[in-house]
Amino acid sequence: MSNQATVPSPSQATSPMTRRRFLAGAGATAISLSVLDSAVVGRAAANEKISLGLIGCGGRGKWITDLFQKHGGYQVVGVFDYFADRANEAGEKFQVPEAQRYSGLSGYKRLLEQKALDAVAIESPPYFHPEQAAAAVEAGKHVYLAKPIAVDVPGCQSIGESGRRATAQKRCFLVDFQTRAHPAYQEAVRRVHQGDIGRLVSGEATYFCSLMFQHMDKEYRKNAGHPEARLRAWAVDRVLSGDVITEQNIHALDVASWILNAEPLRAYGAGGRAREFTGTCWDHFAVIFYYPNDILLSFSSKQVGAGWDDICCRVYGTAGTIDTHYFGEVSVIGDEPFKGGRMVNLYTDGAVNNIATFHKSIMTGDFTNPTVAPSVRSNLTTILGRMAAYQRKEVTWQEMLRANEQFEFDTRGLKA
Repeated sequence: MSNQATVPSPSQATSPMTRRRFLAGAGATAISLSVLDSAVVGRAAANEKISLGLIGCGGRGKWITDLFQKHGGYQVVGVFDYFADRANEAGEKFQVPEAQRYSGLSGYKRLLEQKALDAVAIESPPYFHPEQAAAAVEAGKHVYLAKPIAVDVPGCQSIGESGRRATAQKRCFLVDFQTRAHPAYQEAVRRVHQGDIGRLVSGEATYFCSLMFQHMDKEYRKNAGHPEARLRAWAVDRVLSGDVITEQNIHALDVASWILNAEPLRAYGAGGRAREFTGTCWDHFAVIFYYPNDILLSFSSKQVGAGWDDICCRVYGTAGTIDTHYFGEVSVIGDEPFKGGRMVNLYTDGAVNNIATFHKSIMTGDFTNPTVAPSVRSNLTTILGRMAAYQRKEVTWQEMLRANEQFEFDTRGLKA
């Protein structure tokens, strides 16, 4: 197959309803604290366990809920997935009564109506994160949210607003990035911020892996374009996932954003799709990000073929280098060296750390929610890179915000 770089349509399948009206009014309605259940923290403390609902019962949803249970401080009391078979499978696994298993597009709203529910873990396709997170905050629940937080600019802005509202309403809102939760990453980045590698000059971020989501591609082929097929194969659907630069590659770009501690001024990019594939995502990207103080960050990714796999961010300074690998060493090299060690199982260890932090924050009443703003910035960074690559031209941060491009998923034909 030739290396196709066809620019996807902004909407692909556009519906007059879906999220447009929700995002247009996001943050417009303030919620009085007096109408919320102000006893959530007290009830959790009294019961010693936080009652948890799962939104999204796919592979990662069940996997991370198992980690919540292993923590010992949570009790799963409800599950939701659009597909009833998935909700029932998760319900059986976590011993949730049938009456507290919900399905259909609006099933998560019925889950949130449970007064005994303290918190939710949102592990659904990223397209739905903004609306589901906003509804959870409005219902007075603590929110544990998977990355990426959204697929477009309005969605990112909505998550930022939900995080601020959660803080105002004394609720916890945590975004689950594993790297940020690991002590070696934290210490290495702290050393960079205190000046150990001198003035930052340039950097590189990479996300190289082999074929992924083959099972979803097969599912998509069965009835390509049908909304239920797209939902089951969401990771190969550009609108539902945000494309690989947002859904997958954000791991590398989030670390870069964390180290550089700034939003890029502009980006120039390219990319395409080289393999036989039924989905609508690209399988490789190459982007140059221009940061303040003349710092350049080169980014490249591929999810095709076999060979070298690595998720890396490396930033060079006048006195040293920070070198981070999701599956390898984390270190600072130079005048002030630091050997952070080798990442053995960061995917699990980071989630375990975040689950513990979420529990502690709820129990101690820490509602500062420090993961939200950085997540918005890194998510928008991936969108800037995606926009520049699709257009094959330079796009500024402000142009991206002004364009305010919104993805739409046609829900006609789906169960309410």
